Amino acid sequence: MSFQFEQGEVLLVNKPYSWTSFDVVGKLRIVIRQRTGLRKIKIGHAGTLDPLATGLLILCTGKFTRRIDEFQGLEKEYTGTFRMDATTPSFDLETEVDRIFPIPPDSHALEEAVRKAAAMFTGTFDQVPPQFSAIKVDGKRAYESARKDVTVEIKARKVTIPAFEITRIAMPEVDFRVVCSKGTYIRSLARDFGLQLGFGAHLTSLCRTRIGPYHLRDAYELTDLLQSIPDARDILL
Repeated sequence: MSFQFEQGEVLLVNKPYSWTSFDVVGKLRIVIRQRTGLRKIKIGHAGTLDPLATGLLILCTGKFTRRIDEFQGLEKEYTGTFRMDATTPSFDLETEVDRIFPIPPDSHALEEAVRKAAAMFTGTFDQVPPQFSAIKVDGKRAYESARKDVTVEIKARKVTIPAFEITRIAMPEVDFRVVCSKGTYIRSLARDFGLQLGFGAHLTSLCRTRIGPYHLRDAYELTDLLQSIPDARDILL
């Protein structure tokens, strides 16, 4: 397989669990340098995924890094799971449970309430990003303060969610599919969804399945991508 990394490539990658988006960029940069002999190569990603999320990550190299803003602005689609009987400070599994909520015994009424709550989070509305986020406040990443138990003021942002579908209810777990605009935090959606129902929720799994017209099903597994980069020394031989 031939890659034109300097001229520019757009690479679709399934980000592994526990890797940061920058981990993926860094690993690809190292392997490209080792295999091709290129000393300098531009690489960037078009939209961060949390370490505990998996799914589609768009990587751009060379001249195609100019297109990163274009890709970042595209609509996103996610699937995942909320746990509805507890909250965590990070709204996901990065931090320990801080509150536990009893689940109402009437399962039929609860399922109806869950679906009604989902319908309330479609459209355009204000969303406050998590304290545990990469948003900069006074020049520092918000998560840096959050990890020191310091709360910073994060302003609400307009987000748009055209679709919020509940795909499975097996309390305390609720599976979902969400289509959303740039800047939407699914962890914040978990928080707000739980509050709407009158008890807690946090995100226990998340997978990005689509960015605009680009789908996870067409993405490389990271190991496969790295192995497919030819070694320049072998080519010369």
